[in-house]
Amino acid sequence: MTDAASSSVPLRAALYLRVSTARQAEHDVSIPDQRKQGEAWCAARGYQLVETFVDAGASATNDRRPEFQKLIEAGTAKPAPFEVVVVHSFSRFFRDHFELEFYVRKLAKNGIRLVSITQEMGDDPMHVMMRQIMALFDEYQSKENAKHVLRALKENARQGFWNGSLPPIGYRVVAAEQRGAKIKKKLEIDPVHAETVRLAFRLSLEGDGTSGPMGVKAITKYLNERRIFTRDGGRWGIGTVHRMLTRPTYIGRHEFNKRSKSKALKPADEVIAVAVPPIIDQATFDAVQARMKARNPKVTPPQVVGGPTLLTGLIHCAKCGGAMTIRTGKGGRYRYYTCSTKARQGPTACSGMTVPMEKLDTLVAKHLEERLLDPARLEQVLAAVLDRRKERTERRREHIAELNKRATEADLRLKRLYDAIESGVADLDDPDLKDRIASLKAIRDQSRVDADRASAMLESAGQKAITAPMLARFAQTARQRIRLPGGGYRRDHLRALAQRVEVSDGEVRIMGSKSDLLRTLAAGGPGTPPGSVPSFVPRWRRGRDSNPRYGCPYTAFRVRRIRPLCHLSAYIGCACGRMAPVEASAPISRAPLPCQAPFHGISGDHTRAPIVSAPKCPISIALMDRAQYFSAQAGRTIDVPRRVKSRFAIGDVVKHKVFDFRGVIFDIDPVFANSDEWYEAIPEDIRPDRNQPFYHLLAESDDSDYVAYVSQQNLMTDSTSGPVSHPDVHQYFEQFENGRYRMRRSMTH
Repeated sequence: MTDAASSSVPLRAALYLRVSTARQAEHDVSIPDQRKQGEAWCAARGYQLVETFVDAGASATNDRRPEFQKLIEAGTAKPAPFEVVVVHSFSRFFRDHFELEFYVRKLAKNGIRLVSITQEMGDDPMHVMMRQIMALFDEYQSKENAKHVLRALKENARQGFWNGSLPPIGYRVVAAEQRGAKIKKKLEIDPVHAETVRLAFRLSLEGDGTSGPMGVKAITKYLNERRIFTRDGGRWGIGTVHRMLTRPTYIGRHEFNKRSKSKALKPADEVIAVAVPPIIDQATFDAVQARMKARNPKVTPPQVVGGPTLLTGLIHCAKCGGAMTIRTGKGGRYRYYTCSTKARQGPTACSGMTVPMEKLDTLVAKHLEERLLDPARLEQVLAAVLDRRKERTERRREHIAELNKRATEADLRLKRLYDAIESGVADLDDPDLKDRIASLKAIRDQSRVDADRASAMLESAGQKAITAPMLARFAQTARQRIRLPGGGYRRDHLRALAQRVEVSDGEVRIMGSKSDLLRTLAAGGPGTPPGSVPSFVPRWRRGRDSNPRYGCPYTAFRVRRIRPLCHLSAYIGCACGRMAPVEASAPISRAPLPCQAPFHGISGDHTRAPIVSAPKCPISIALMDRAQYFSAQAGRTIDVPRRVKSRFAIGDVVKHKVFDFRGVIFDIDPVFANSDEWYEAIPEDIRPDRNQPFYHLLAESDDSDYVAYVSQQNLMTDSTSGPVSHPDVHQYFEQFENGRYRMRRSMTH
């Protein structure tokens, strides 16, 4: 008796059809045959075929298939619209044994079976094992086919033929010769678009005659303004122009097999050079590459550091928090700092401030020179930092003494065990005794190593001790060097003392990092110390271009699963850079995204925590116990409970329970949302549980400021130690009140 006959209601089935390439789909043979056999199989068993999903030209080695995703979405919905998924063979569903089992079990959780019309299997353990073995063979066959196809493509490229895909701009594909039934193709110059390529190179070297050589952005703007469209009639983008200017194809050398599927560069010996007609001569190409390399911000300081304006990059409008830029009057005779938000969006966005540049430069520099660079004032400003350094030094000494004591005790126990063995009391062959000896040795050796490392850190910190004579010498030297011989001020000296200047009506606030000032003192003066990162390296931007115009730089990411939280950091983890494990006391550097929007479905037991259920959620989760979201930081989908208790809130000042650093919270993840490599790098004895909130901190220690990622179990309140001296705090938070920070209105959403 069939499955359907055993019930009065026929089982509902969905048919999934797939071919690997678009060429197979164009021949229109495999898909109709799969459909015919699938429909006949369902009819023979009395199944009701309710829906058919077809992926024409999609690889089964991954799940990036539109119709496959629709099938999975429908199959995991409640109630599901079908009970059976029918495929011609399991290789049509997946050619990866792990992914196959993953999705089979995902469908099974919702009561849906996957069946093959040519490889019929049962549900008992033996048939499950057979299905897994067949999946392994399918995966092996797929990889073998890929290896042989790549070998043939590489040989075709060595012979100078084009392997397919869209040719670079300026070229077109033409038939070269016929070998049997196959037509070999090559590239030839497309006269129309080749002129666009030559124009771009000419603009990069010479400009348009009215200006000097142009950069990539200027070339992009030039082409779009003059309605010089791309090959498909679209507008030019910065990335497209940059690839065109750096592509060696235009000098007659196209590189095949340069990158893997993951976009990683392959070894040079695997890259095949294909000869093509050149559009640009070698000398022009080399000149453009040299100029682009010289303009790289990692090599040449950008205007923020190398330009003539003293406060560029430091000065901000106190009303909106936006940067202030230069505006000129009377043909450039007068120069002003003015609010960029007002300049871009008008007075409705910000009433703005406009201040004469020379007047403000003099005011800021004189204030630093006369007020801050006074030994007594320096000692007062740094008193809290120096006190904390002293306390931490004492704690480190106590920690070193404890480590030495632990090593000594372990050594004494080992000696007692050895004495017992020599006297015959203990048996050396006893496995428990061997384990005990090994454990004591490990404790002794690890304690000694930790004590030596802590002592080295303590000695290094002792060499940088700040004394009263050092403060006097620094103040005198800095006052002398801050002024240029011909008038004006040195920018690098000023930036060592102040990191942010805010201008409001009748008031100028100068803010800086005490930690930066302390490091400058220890280094003997401003400037880039030997071996450190140059100050002109710009901050990494995570948005879609180098100057984001959007309130959230994460809008380019596509969230495929249900979003349980409204806070953007909960969608993707609020970090795109690879972070070192702060749980192991390794500082990291990345540009943070502060946000004070409430979490959806997260409750806080902290009395000041602004973490409440929000009334407006883009997707309802009232009936869900758990939900999922994709984290770009972790590179995977994160499973989170609908409600999580958070002990701390954004703006709270906290400190680490194990390591000597403190900071202010600017973002929260409901559970661990970083990479597995990051998590595994934390030592096991202090590795935190994943299922707890993790906090992003603007952190400070004795020697540096950085961004930290710390678990809730390793944090404690530190509201009584005063404000945090991280240089980015004032960029995102307003004043420090009652032991915590309040986020700027412009940073909330």
